[in-house]
Amino acid sequence: MGKRSSGAGTPDGRAELEALRRRTSELNRRILDLLSERARVVIEVRKVKERHAIDLFSPGREAEMLEDLVSANPGPFPDDTIRHLFREVFRASLGLMEGEAETSLRVARKPGEPDAVIRVGGQGLPARAIGAAPVVIAGPCAVEDEEQVEAVAAELARLGVGFIRGGAFKPRTSPYAFQGLGARGLGILAAAARRHGLATVTEVVDTRSVDLVARHADVVQVGSRNMANYELLKALGSTRKPVLLKRGFAATLDELLLAAEYLASAGNEDVILCERGVRTFARETRFTLDISAVPLLKRMTRLPVVVDVSHSAGRRDILPSLARAALAAGAHGVMVEVHPDPALARSDAQQQLDFAAFRELLASLAPLWTPAPRGRRGR
Repeated sequence: MGKRSSGAGTPDGRAELEALRRRTSELNRRILDLLSERARVVIEVRKVKERHAIDLFSPGREAEMLEDLVSANPGPFPDDTIRHLFREVFRASLGLMEGEAETSLRVARKPGEPDAVIRVGGQGLPARAIGAAPVVIAGPCAVEDEEQVEAVAAELARLGVGFIRGGAFKPRTSPYAFQGLGARGLGILAAAARRHGLATVTEVVDTRSVDLVARHADVVQVGSRNMANYELLKALGSTRKPVLLKRGFAATLDELLLAAEYLASAGNEDVILCERGVRTFARETRFTLDISAVPLLKRMTRLPVVVDVSHSAGRRDILPSLARAALAAGAHGVMVEVHPDPALARSDAQQQLDFAAFRELLASLAPLWTPAPRGRRGR
């Protein structure tokens, strides 16, 4: 039997090994420098592709580079190993490219950046940014007739609520449900708002009606079902009206911000984000209000954040509690549905407040909310 090695080796062997290790470390550093240089080139490629609207990922280009590397492979690594190593380099480069694009979202909050203030007539949203209280947006689920909207507008103005909401175009789950009055409803809402100095919020449901709605509304709403309607978002991006963007009921916060980015990248950065509840297993409410979305969104973006408590709950009895929770969490405003006679409402009757209940809700918000100064608001 041969003599077992102690593992210490000879002095010459140790010196030779140390020299090879130093050389390996130098090569590691050279590879790192080359990878870093390649990453900087990748970032420049991303800028060019974004500038010219070219897809970030190019599978044909990746295959071409791999074949070029394999044909130039001098060994001793086999070709499959070369393919594996460089696929990892390409994957990391694509991740860097896409990550850079994502972290540079126009709507993302930069370190130390204050809240954006969106001007709607004589008001700013969030009003907190100019030293006032959060806003309340209130009104019927749907515009039904002149008397209904006139009664609501007069009550809101009397209470110091500056925004009236109301749907003229109503996307409904059932094709047989009331779909709204369309253009006539827009005219009714706008006329009542002018008479009482209110700013209007109303929904647009497709690209064909963008110009029509924008002519009548102070704030154009994108409903939950349309959050991912990217053609609609791009069309709204070319308008100069603020957009209230509701979170889809199955959407993540990242998806909501990317929807807002569609608007911003198309030229309209006056975006108000709206949390309106997400679908869960709960049956006690229509949706589940995600209160955590409010502080999280305020960390992620400079855009104003409001909460639609009516669509979250689908019931009127807990709306004051939800509104207080939303404002306590930092929301810049709340949206509430109000109707002169909810029992006769043509849509969502179970979640709309009558005037007495709405006054109680406002009283419950003190001191988080105070009436807007009297005088002409809106346009």
